[in-house]
Amino acid sequence: MAQNYDWKNLSFDYRKTDCNIRCDFRDGKWGDLVVTTDEYIRMHISTMCLHYGIEAFEGLKAFRGVDGKVRLFRVDENAKRMQNSARKLCMEPLPVEMFKEACVNLVKKNMDYVPPYESGAALYLRPLIYGSHVGLGVHKSPETSFLVYCCPVGPYFKRGMVMIKVVIDRMQDRSAPRGTGDIKAGGNYASSILSGEKAHDMGYSNVMYLDAATHTYIEECGAANFFGIKDGKYITPASPSILPSITNLSLRTLAEEVGLEVEQRPIPLTELSSFQEAGACGTAAVIAPIESIYDLDTHEFIEYGKEVGPWCNKLRNMLQDIQYGRAEDRYGWCTIVE
Repeated sequence: MAQNYDWKNLSFDYRKTDCNIRCDFRDGKWGDLVVTTDEYIRMHISTMCLHYGIEAFEGLKAFRGVDGKVRLFRVDENAKRMQNSARKLCMEPLPVEMFKEACVNLVKKNMDYVPPYESGAALYLRPLIYGSHVGLGVHKSPETSFLVYCCPVGPYFKRGMVMIKVVIDRMQDRSAPRGTGDIKAGGNYASSILSGEKAHDMGYSNVMYLDAATHTYIEECGAANFFGIKDGKYITPASPSILPSITNLSLRTLAEEVGLEVEQRPIPLTELSSFQEAGACGTAAVIAPIESIYDLDTHEFIEYGKEVGPWCNKLRNMLQDIQYGRAEDRYGWCTIVE
């Protein structure tokens, strides 16, 4: 039962809630959204997603605000990004309104699992879309399935923002040019596990991934987007291999609001040492400020400081103030769920 949770000590892991919501694309049309308590997917041994990686997912959060209202953050952007993922993997895109309806209804039906405001925790939603046709040859899946489930998760930083240490490791590339790096396909994450485990064993939080063609430009920082701040600018990489982070999109808007010039452009590896602050941004942490970056090949060590920089702190607080209802939602990012 939800009331038995230790809300202030939740980890980022799966926990059972009351239900999930599903629907299928069959015979050329999407069926109705169905609510189920079943935590399992019954699947034929030759279902195409199992063999050819035809699947993609999303991640978003609902927050119980200081006013007691529950806010679902930027659900429309997640819906559009999942459509992009589906198209690139030749699956039928779920209509934005169906995606939004599924997420809103899921939160309504699991309202008891939205953590209390003072816990700093949130309800995490995991939408999933996959090729559910039974076949053997490598081709598009004419049938698609969608589901979304949720679970309460704790804040990424339980005691305030913590600086992270990052390593540059060229052993593994996250995504090839003109590949699937710009969508949220599961295969992108599979290709990062080996280098990620190596980094963790060495005491680093994240791997800095470089462009696969030349290994001279910054791409992603673990499963998050990278940004650096210098000379009054918020600078983040531009590349067709980078997943367009909704958190990064939001931070760029807020950066402009507070007077930072925003640049989205290729960032050469040699520019890292010139940043005054740097961070990784994504749904889980909002911002994970970077303390240092170490290059395993060149042994170059770049340090940004052991204290959270003023811009990282300000931007994270601004975003979370909107998510938790402590500030006006000036951009219409939140959907109130009642």
